[in-house]
Amino acid sequence: MGADAIRLTCPECGQVNRLPAARAAAGPKCGICGHALNGGRVAALDLKTLEKAAKADDLPLLVDFWAPWCGPCRAMAPEFERAAKALAPQVRLAKIDTQSHPDASIRYNIRGIPAFILFHRGREVARLAGARPAADLERFVREKLALA
Repeated sequence: MGADAIRLTCPECGQVNRLPAARAAAGPKCGICGHALNGGRVAALDLKTLEKAAKADDLPLLVDFWAPWCGPCRAMAPEFERAAKALAPQVRLAKIDTQSHPDASIRYNIRGIPAFILFHRGREVARLAGARPAADLERFVREKLALA
């Protein structure tokens, strides 16, 4: 794959899409299902899609591990959405419901929620725990990835 192409996993169907890097900010859609790939919105993932995206995607991915019964997780959701808008198109944000997908907590050794893991180029870059404002999430991502 050329240096001017990137891979993005579709949060809807799990297909890995390859597209020109210049199109990453232009609202690309999945070639299989037509779902938005990088629209500045938080995508809900299952464990299989999360593992694929964490391994294959060329854009950084910040994942919120949460559960519907968790008050701080629910309070954190609007802040996470704000951070998604602020960090797009350089970073994608996604969430995984640890109640519906308990294997995700085991796989990623999640001890408490909300918990955030930042992935980039196939590896875990950093973790952050606890509810916080969008500005803290943005700062965390920009510092860990050295983004302007």
